[in-house]
Parts: sequence; C-alpha cells; structure tokens
Amino acid sequence: LEFRRVLFRSGLATKGVAVLRYEKRTKEHADKFKAKGLGQLTVKEEIIDDALSAVAQLRATEGLDPKRIFVLGHSLGGMVTPRIGQADPQIAGLIMLAGCLSRPLEDVMVEQARYVLSLKAKSSAEEEAWLAEVESTGARVKKLTAADVSSSTLLMGAPPAYWLDLRQHDPLATAKGLKQPLLILQGGRDYQATPVDFGHWKEALGAQPKVTFKLYPKLNHLFIAGEGKSTPDEYAQPGHVEETVVADIAEWIRGR
Repeated sequence: LEFRRVLFRSGLATKGVAVLRYEKRTKEHADKFKAKGLGQLTVKEEIIDDALSAVAQLRATEGLDPKRIFVLGHSLGGMVTPRIGQADPQIAGLIMLAGCLSRPLEDVMVEQARYVLSLKAKSSAEEEAWLAEVESTGARVKKLTAADVSSSTLLMGAPPAYWLDLRQHDPLATAKGLKQPLLILQGGRDYQATPVDFGHWKEALGAQPKVTFKLYPKLNHLFIAGEGKSTPDEYAQPGHVEETVVADIAEWIRGR
C-alpha cells in the first residue's frame, strides 16, 4: 500500500498539486493506543482533529495559498470528510474516494464479511463461525445506547463511544449543508464502499452544482484496475492508483 500511496502523492505533485499525506493516529501510533486503551476514541480523535491540524499547518506554510487548501479522504477518511468541511468552512474543497457510505458502518462490515465468504465455493466451519460472530457483534452495536458510552468493551475493534459518535453524524446530511465544492469518486468493483451507496449519494446530491461525481467501472476500493469480482487477495497484488483518477483530481482542483 505504501508504494501505491507514494505514486498517488507524486502523481498529483507532477501536476502542480502540493500534497501533505500522513497516517491516521491509530495506524502510526497503534502500539500507544493499545497500551493506553481505546476508551472514548471516536473518529474525531482518530481522523478529524489531525486533518484540521494539517489544514492549519498548510495555511501557515510559505509558498502555499492559504485559500486553496483541499482535503482528500479515502474510505473511512472519505466518510468523515464532510465533517471536516463542516468544522472548517474555509477549506476550499473536499474530495471523497470510496467514502460515500449511505448506511451504518456496522451494517457495511457485516455485508463485507458475507461478500468475502460468498467468493468461496464452500466455507469452512471456522469461516462460518467467524461470519456468525461478525453478525452477532453488528447486532450488539445496533443495541448500543448512551448509557454504554463509557464502556471500554471493543465491538468490531472499536469502543461503544466510537459507534455512538458515528450514529450521531449522518455523512449525507452533513454533506448537504456544506458550502464547499465536493468531488466524489467511486470504483465500480468496490465491495467495501459500493456503487449502490454511490447511487444513493447521486440521488441526494446530484442536483447540486457544487457536487461532482465520477464512477470508474474497472477500479476496486484502492482505485486499482482489475477484472471480475474484487477479492481481498487482490489488495496484495502490485499495482498503483489509476492514472485517470489522479488526473481527474488534479483537473478538478485546478478548476476550482
């Protein structure tokens, strides 16, 4: 993945777009989070706070126009991009890659698990047990209430505070209220953030001139080209972000 990210960053740079890319806290400092305990962690602490800090840092960087700072988020980062734009209305524009989920994340994770097993001719007992556990945990997330917010029990790798926070913020509703232009890109072979979700976003925001949509039929969740159904194994194969995607992003930014 690092190879692909570097190519993506350098691809934009060669088209005149300066890029600041960084790892989210729970990846870069995973051991510290595990030692400290996830506790009250939400996407605000995991993603949003650092994105806003990065924007502020770029505005103070010599040689960059503080009025032309854009934020691009991929997957979960794309899902919370509208919240980043809402928190800082001076951001020039927002770009969502594979982040346009129109359903609760716990439902999507259960759907992903079912999809992965559907790729197999026959699932093992261990795999069926794993799916049952994912479904059971998803149902537990559904039953969370405000009384659970201080619990440290992890559900699908995150504490109740994380899930309750996501429940309180509808990305689609937030996006509707944004003043910034929005570019939403989607891979047609993506089984994590699906073209179905992309369609829901188009139905809701398609009439707004500030929003631009583009679907790439042959690209997967990583915006890498392929054929047939996308699989988890595909992610480990050498590849890079499709050049057309990089060009489209650069052109959209210049057009703003």
